[in-house]
Amino acid sequence: MFGLITDSAKNFTDHFLQKNEDIIEVELKDVFTRFTNDVLTSTSFGLAVDSFKNPNNLFLDMAERMFNFASGIGKLIKFNIMIQWPALYEFLGLPVFDVAVNDFFEKLVEDTIQMREERGIVRPDMIHLLMEAKKESVKEKTIDNGKYEDTDTKNLQLTNKDIAAQAFFFYLAGFDAVATVLCFFCYEIVVNQEIQDRLRAEVEESFDNCGGAVTYDTINELKYFDMVLQETVRKWPPLFAMDRVCTKSFTIEPKVPDEQPVYLEKGTTFWLPIYALHHDPTYFPDPDIFDPERFNPENKLNIKAGTYLAFGSGPRRCIGYRLAFVEIKTILFHLLYYFEIVKTQKSQIPIKIKPTSPNLCSRDGFWFAFKKIRR
Repeated sequence: MFGLITDSAKNFTDHFLQKNEDIIEVELKDVFTRFTNDVLTSTSFGLAVDSFKNPNNLFLDMAERMFNFASGIGKLIKFNIMIQWPALYEFLGLPVFDVAVNDFFEKLVEDTIQMREERGIVRPDMIHLLMEAKKESVKEKTIDNGKYEDTDTKNLQLTNKDIAAQAFFFYLAGFDAVATVLCFFCYEIVVNQEIQDRLRAEVEESFDNCGGAVTYDTINELKYFDMVLQETVRKWPPLFAMDRVCTKSFTIEPKVPDEQPVYLEKGTTFWLPIYALHHDPTYFPDPDIFDPERFNPENKLNIKAGTYLAFGSGPRRCIGYRLAFVEIKTILFHLLYYFEIVKTQKSQIPIKIKPTSPNLCSRDGFWFAFKKIRR
């Protein structure tokens, strides 16, 4: 899939390089959303969609409908009912998404599978992987004492509807989260110019070493990039919190005299406060300071297990976080090689968070500019 991501990253930078202006003001959430849309339609559904040449494409329209389901107080209440009391939500017959959204993606996948089977088309994307998985048998895995154990082998028996659901979730999970992380990453390297300069030096050295032929290994070797990215999702995690289910009964013993023990019964759903953990000075000193050195090889070893949860932890860790990191680093590699990211009169520094959003986002947008680097 790396080639598909690179194609979208090059298309992104080419779009702005072709403009006559040397300084191009942009709203980052808008342009990065278009980028993630192009990547995900390509890697999830096997379709080439240029959201810069065609800004009103159907995928962006469907994505807007998807993410509007949890905006506003009323919709947030509905969303919380769905998470906390799924049986009640189902009983009330409340749809998770617009029916038109579900129908669109299901028909898209049905048509894509049919065309590929009839014409023998093979493409390195999610649809192909799921079509291959449909043919295979796999070992079921259970978790016992925190370890995976193989049980029976069985056929997955995936239907086309199952494949559509998985591709849809892949698209949903990566669409807003990646664009949001990109926005906060850029915000921090504008505020901290020395970090942007060091990143660009790493990019330029890497670009020269590979002769401009950027590969998956090129991206993985960007060590300082990794540090800045991990600090970005530490300070600005994609989710405020995440829910988990106890797999066995457990008692949280009091640590100080005024506390009471908390008993969690097996099957209990509870919330992990990611943002609170990431901003607790007990675990991350001076948590409001953006400091990538927290994640250098030496300091990273001192981070207490279970306190850094940007993408979860353990067997339930976000399955797509590695792909998300590659996607983020690839677009920023190309962007920082050709442009400096600078503030404008519309830039909001310090940033103000939108209070009614289910995840972190700017109240007034991420207004910055791409300044062309002349070489």
